[in-house]
Amino acid sequence: MTRWSGYAGKRCFVTGAASGIGRATALKLAQQGAVLYLTDRDATGLEQTVADARALGGEVAEHRALDISDYDAVAAFASDIHSRHEAMDVVLNIAGISAWGTVSTLTHQHWRSMVDVNLMGPIHVIETMVPPMVAAGRGGRLANVSSAAGIVALPWHAAYSASKYGLRGVSEVLRFDLARHRIGVSVVVPGAVKTPLVQTVQIAGVDRDDPQVQRWVARFAGHAVSPEQAADKLLSGVAKNRFMVYTSPDIRALYLFKRLAWWPYSVSMRQVNVLFTRALRPKRG
Repeated sequence: MTRWSGYAGKRCFVTGAASGIGRATALKLAQQGAVLYLTDRDATGLEQTVADARALGGEVAEHRALDISDYDAVAAFASDIHSRHEAMDVVLNIAGISAWGTVSTLTHQHWRSMVDVNLMGPIHVIETMVPPMVAAGRGGRLANVSSAAGIVALPWHAAYSASKYGLRGVSEVLRFDLARHRIGVSVVVPGAVKTPLVQTVQIAGVDRDDPQVQRWVARFAGHAVSPEQAADKLLSGVAKNRFMVYTSPDIRALYLFKRLAWWPYSVSMRQVNVLFTRALRPKRG
């Protein structure tokens, strides 16, 4: 693996750049002298990130509002980039959406949208941005943002976990497939992060305005790290070519618990599932 010399001058493609971890990562890269290629489906938020990155002295070579679940849109952007610029040095798949629910409350659209955006979206980016990196022969980095729900069985997360476990699997295979090309592959597994996703997550069959539900969501957010903290962990882990990058120590500990003590983990997760279900199904008067 090529010795990593930092992000200065590196061409970095970032999805989800309009908000949350994606925006924080883009701005930190701008501060470090990277050349940015940014996308998000939120055109207004993306323009703000572009303006803020340039205000920090960063170079935004290309940006485009698009939905990464749309292969043709991603492929067209990639084609335009490669017609004017060299291959990327760093590809960061950060964009994602979330929905929680039980098998009885999740709709087909919930399942479909999780896979389309969280799994197929990064795959669209990988298949259009990584082959030119291989052909360039300079090495580089690829990072895919999975989730704590991509390594442990969080309650009501089946649809979300389907996409995030899948992305972890893709990342693990590519870790070895791309090693011969000196491209390091990382999978980032955030726990709670203070992003708009926490406040807007769809909870199928649950009234988000119910006071008890709001209290539970507030408690969840209270344990969250900031997007800036998550971005620092992401960029540091990717630079060091770590495979699994954690944004908080509690997720690392929980995953270790699962791997080393399956039976106690199973009992604990059953109890957590019961408590979670009680919290999100408040009694009506």
